[in-house]
Amino acid sequence: MRGNGFPKSYFTESGVPAIHYGQIYTYYGTYTYETISFVSDDTAEKLSKVNTGDVIITNTSENLEDVGKSIVYLGLKQAVTGGHATIFKPSEMISGKFFAYYTQTSHFAKSKRKYAKGTNVIDVSAKDMAKIILPIPSLETQEKIVSILDKFDTLTTSISEGLPRVKYSIL
Repeated sequence: MRGNGFPKSYFTESGVPAIHYGQIYTYYGTYTYETISFVSDDTAEKLSKVNTGDVIITNTSENLEDVGKSIVYLGLKQAVTGGHATIFKPSEMISGKFFAYYTQTSHFAKSKRKYAKGTNVIDVSAKDMAKIILPIPSLETQEKIVSILDKFDTLTTSISEGLPRVKYSIL
């Protein structure tokens, strides 16, 4: 599902949670429980709806690396997104987090390169993105992979839960 476009000028201080495609590769990690932006109810009506567990994938960027970057939305309140983003709905066969982590692999990068169009602005359409063949292990295996990657992500990004502090003493 591809959203309608919305400029950053539509952002409000509060309202409906909104994820702009540019924020996916400049602000967010692999998943989020909260958005940094909001839009009015009227604006939200015109945009694509993002439910808990949905994956938002960028279709456009100034470089190939950022095209196809994705984020799993885990917020409790329905959010919205606009153009230049596609919403992937997980199923009984594939988890959202597994899919989002997969979009960070070299295999995915190699696959999306085949479909990239443009020079100054790179685009991979939702239709072309859907042509990329993913290896889909069992849900049990996906959960194990996600668990390991979540732990690794915590170790490398969280100050409070990451690597243990080392105590130094001067004698």
